[in-house]
Amino acid sequence: MSFDPETHWTHPARPFADFRVGEVFRAPSRTMTEGIFAAFQTASGDNHPIHYDRAYLKRRGHPELYAHGYQTLIQAAIGASPLAHEMGDALIGFLEQSSRFLAPVYCGDTLYPAFEITALTEGSTTGVMELKVTIHNQDSVLVVEGMQKYLLTL
Repeated sequence: MSFDPETHWTHPARPFADFRVGEVFRAPSRTMTEGIFAAFQTASGDNHPIHYDRAYLKRRGHPELYAHGYQTLIQAAIGASPLAHEMGDALIGFLEQSSRFLAPVYCGDTLYPAFEITALTEGSTTGVMELKVTIHNQDSVLVVEGMQKYLLTL
């Protein structure tokens, strides 16, 4: 038996024309642990005490470490969802992102990202997929909503 890494996909790839407006893709849930806070602080260089100093947070009425907006938003990376794998080799790049942060996210919260295709715009050799992005917490509170656009080959 031979192995070809080029065929090692977790989901069958789909061409642009096979995607439909209204399809929803979900990423696995992820709990915001102290490790995620530490990794984000290391990667971003953000060292404001509102994200990492429990005494500072307690004095301001926060019950736990308070996630940076980008720390929450990275949970909406499509690579963690089946969608990116179904895009396969057609995925060229990430074009655009907008987001609104609607509720706080704290250490210990579990987040549930979802992506809904809202538009598919076909060009001559490429197409743009637009997604509505939502992230809810374990209490069903919508903490982030936004939009992403991706460029794909046809």
